[in-house]
Amino acid sequence: MDSHPGDTEGRIDRRTVLAGLAAGGMTATSGCVRQVRSVVNRDGAEQLSLTITTVPSDADRESIRIARILRENLEAVGIDVTFDMLAIEEFYRETLVNHDFDCYVGPYHGDMDPEILYELLHSSFADEPGWQNPFGVTSLTFDDRLEALHESPDEGRPEHVAAVLDILADEHPFVPLCVPEELRVVRQDRFDGWHDYHLATRLGYLDVEPLAVDGSDPPDELRGVVTDPRLTVNLNPLCVEYRNRGTYVDLLYDSLGTADSDSDGNEDESWSGDVYPWLAESWEWEDGDDGAGSDTGDTTDVTVTLRPETSFHDGEALTADDVAFTYRFIEDTSLGEGPVAAPSPRYRGKAAAVESVEVLDDRTLVLSVETGRKAAKRAFTVPVLPKHIWSDRTDEADVFGFARRPGATDAVVLDNVPPIGSGPYRFADSSERERLHLERFDDHFSLAVDGLPEPTVERFTTRVAPRSASAIELVEDDDADVTVSPLESYAVEMVSETESVRLHRSPSQTFYHVGFNLRRAPFTNPYFRQVFARLLDKAHLVEEVFEGYARPVATPLADDETWVPEDRRWGGNGGGDPSAPFIGSDGTVDVTRAREAFEEAGYRYDDRGSLLVVR
Repeated sequence: MDSHPGDTEGRIDRRTVLAGLAAGGMTATSGCVRQVRSVVNRDGAEQLSLTITTVPSDADRESIRIARILRENLEAVGIDVTFDMLAIEEFYRETLVNHDFDCYVGPYHGDMDPEILYELLHSSFADEPGWQNPFGVTSLTFDDRLEALHESPDEGRPEHVAAVLDILADEHPFVPLCVPEELRVVRQDRFDGWHDYHLATRLGYLDVEPLAVDGSDPPDELRGVVTDPRLTVNLNPLCVEYRNRGTYVDLLYDSLGTADSDSDGNEDESWSGDVYPWLAESWEWEDGDDGAGSDTGDTTDVTVTLRPETSFHDGEALTADDVAFTYRFIEDTSLGEGPVAAPSPRYRGKAAAVESVEVLDDRTLVLSVETGRKAAKRAFTVPVLPKHIWSDRTDEADVFGFARRPGATDAVVLDNVPPIGSGPYRFADSSERERLHLERFDDHFSLAVDGLPEPTVERFTTRVAPRSASAIELVEDDDADVTVSPLESYAVEMVSETESVRLHRSPSQTFYHVGFNLRRAPFTNPYFRQVFARLLDKAHLVEEVFEGYARPVATPLADDETWVPEDRRWGGNGGGDPSAPFIGSDGTVDVTRAREAFEEAGYRYDDRGSLLVVR
C-alpha cells in the first residue's frame, strides 16, 4: 500500500477543517485544537488540504499511478495531499453511494453516448446514489441544456451536445483523461465468431461457434477468466459497488432491448449504441414508427409486445407485470414504503426516460416516455427483475460493518446469490473469489427464434486470476478461452500471438477521469477546478501509465467526429486539450505558471510556498 507523510488522525483533522470551511467557517473540538493550529498560519489562513480517493494497484494499476502523479503535481504547487486508498467495493461505496470524498481517480464504464451527460450531470440526480451525478452538480444552466439534449430529436442532438460541452469546459465537475484500448486474448482454435459482437456485452458470448479440435467433438464449455473477483461474491444487478460492466448481468437477466455491439475488430471503430428488440418481440411508437426514424422530443407512448411464453430460471412466467414492476422498482426500491425514496444506484439514469407504464395484458404494455428516442431506447436495456422475488426486498437495509445512506433498502445491499433472471444463462454455482459457473437456460427464447444470437455451449465457466499476466497465461496454456476482463496496459506486450491465440480489439466503453465533489470546498469553486484540471498532462499519462494503449481526450464522448465540435476536441486550438491545456510540458508542471493561475483564481501563497485558504 502506498504511504505518505501524515497519519490517519491528521487526515481526519484536515477533513474536519475543510468541512468547516465549506460551511462558512472553521469548527474544531477541544480534542483537535492542537492539530488544527499546526496547519493554521498566524494571519488566519491555512494550507489548502485535500484527499485523493483511489484503489490499490491490485484493483486498478492505472488509477493508482494516475493518483500518484496527481499528488506529486499538487504538492509541487503548494497543496497538502493525502491518499484514501480503499478496496474496490469500498471505493465505489464511498464515492458513488455515500458521496464521502474530496476527489477520486477511476474509470467510467458505459456506452459513452451523449446521453451519459444527462445522467452524469443533471441536478435531479445530485442526491441519489450511483453513477447518476456523483459529483453533486446543481446548475440550472446545465439542467436546461441537458434537458434539451435529453428530449431532442436525433437531428437536433449535435447542437445541444455542443452547448453542454461548452458549459462542461467552464465548470469542470470532472476531468476526462483518456480512453484506454479494450484488448483481450482469445483462443481461435476452440471458438470462432469472437469479432461478431463486443466482448463487454451479452452478445459477445452468444453465437460463438465451437470448433472441433484434432477430430474431437466441439467443446460444450466456454471458459472465461477475469481479474476482478467481485462477480463471485455478489450478483446483485442493482449493486453499484460490485458492478462495473453489465456483461454477466446481461447473461443472467434479459432486457427489453439489447445494444448493437457489432465489432469487426477494428481498433478505431466507435461504439454504435443503437438498441434492438431482445425480450421485446417488437415496439411501436404511437405514430406507427418502429423507433428507427427521427425523434419528436414530445411525450410519446411506446407499445411493447413481449416474446411469447418467456419464463424466469425458477420456472415462473415472465409477464408485462414484471416489466412494469422493474421500472417502478428502479425508481424507488422501497416502493413508496420507506421514509424517503430509495432509487436504485444502477440503471436509474437510463430508466428515468420512462414516465409511466400501463400493462394491457401479460404480453403487452405501454411505456410513456418524455425524451428523444435515443434516450428512450437506452431505457429498454435495463434488466427485467422477477417481481415475485424483488418485491420482498423493500425493507430498510441494516448491514453490519459499514455506513449506508438513510433509506437504502435490502434490494441494493443483498448479494443476490443465487440470482434468478430469465437470461440465456442461469446460475449453477460459485466459489467465492475463485469461480463462477453458469449453465445454458434451455427454455430461453433465443433458442427458438431464428436470427437471434443464442447460447451455443452448455456451460460458461469463469475463473478468477490475480492479474492480467496470469489471465494471459491461462489462455495461452489452453486453460481458458477468453480474458473477459480487458488487459491491463502493462501486460499487452506479454501476449504471444499464434494461430491459436490472438489479441482481440474492441471499441472502448471506458474513460478514465478525475471526479470532484462539488459539495465540498475547495471543489465548490469552479475557478479552483479549472486550474486543477490543468495540472495533469494527459498525453504524458497515456505514454507513462497506459504504455501508449490509450488516447487522450478532452471530453467524455467517444465519437469526436460526430458529437464534439472541432474546437472542443483533443488537439483543437493548437494541440492538446483546448479546455484545460496542461500548465507545463512533458509531464512536468511549470510551478511558477501554476501558482500564478491559482493567484488569478483568487488564492494566495504564504512565504513557504503553501497555497492558502482564508477562514
